[in-house]
Amino acid sequence: MTPQEEKNQRYIKAHKRVEDIRKFYKHLFWFVLVNGFFIVRRMHSDFSHGDTLVEVLTDSGNYSFFFWWSIGLVLHGLSVFRFDFFLGKNWEERKVKEYMDQN
Repeated sequence: MTPQEEKNQRYIKAHKRVEDIRKFYKHLFWFVLVNGFFIVRRMHSDFSHGDTLVEVLTDSGNYSFFFWWSIGLVLHGLSVFRFDFFLGKNWEERKVKEYMDQN
């Protein structure tokens, strides 16, 4: 591989990484915006029903509805910031190199 091809390959990988990070930040933005809206709306409803501030803040029902999205966001963040999971991309690359070295 020529130095120019290697440089192009590195650029493509870097561009893909930046794109993945941008997508994660968009995901995070929508997570905060949508869940913030629903939390505020539920808290407002609790206040209008006569609940105290302590009751509103400690009501787990105000937070539990976005539990699964939180898990998805955490998994997305871990994958973007290179915390490979079982059989992730790095695992594949290591295995390919391992088999190439054996033969």
